[in-house]
Amino acid sequence: SDLVMQMIRRSLAALAAGAILAAGATAQPVLAQGKVLKFNQNGNLTILDPIWTTAYVTRNHGYFIYDTLFAMDENNVVKPQMVDKYEVSPDKTVWTFTLRDGLEWHDGQPVTSEDCIASLKRWGARDAMGQKLMDFVKEFKEVDAKTFQMVLKEPYGLVLDSLGKPSSNVPFIMPKRVADTPADKQIEDYTGSGPYVFKRSEEHTS
Repeated sequence: SDLVMQMIRRSLAALAAGAILAAGATAQPVLAQGKVLKFNQNGNLTILDPIWTTAYVTRNHGYFIYDTLFAMDENNVVKPQMVDKYEVSPDKTVWTFTLRDGLEWHDGQPVTSEDCIASLKRWGARDAMGQKLMDFVKEFKEVDAKTFQMVLKEPYGLVLDSLGKPSSNVPFIMPKRVADTPADKQIEDYTGSGPYVFKRSEEHTS
């Protein structure tokens, strides 16, 4: 449920520790106050692409390693997450988003506008709410490395609700090289910008 996802997000923000992600997946353990946090899912994590499947176990894994442009707060109000600020034109057809300073991928590269645009396009090709949003999108424009625009054909009242939806499929932001993966093919690179780093080399089964 949305309430469960809110609890998960708040826990992730508060813990700032490593996690062992699910049976069959391992994250880099990080000591926090002398302890290692271990997290076990209620099912096997067989698919790692959160845009490919609506499975909750994959969605939950996505929240560990990825981030989102917007997210719901404790009052179910959509608020900026990776976004620092946004503006809407008077006619409600041009949405301009500016990213927060200092956002980086786990490989140290900066998160850019082109990453966000590619991620939204891939999400919008598979997710039902994303598909509806894309019906209204005329084009995306990269203004600069941190700012991009979503130009609509006509006003659409669910822009923020779509970008800030908390459950599957969540519009997670991925590097452009990953988000450029065709929507009908699963990704093979799990580089994110979220609180935890997924290391495929440490994967194990139990």
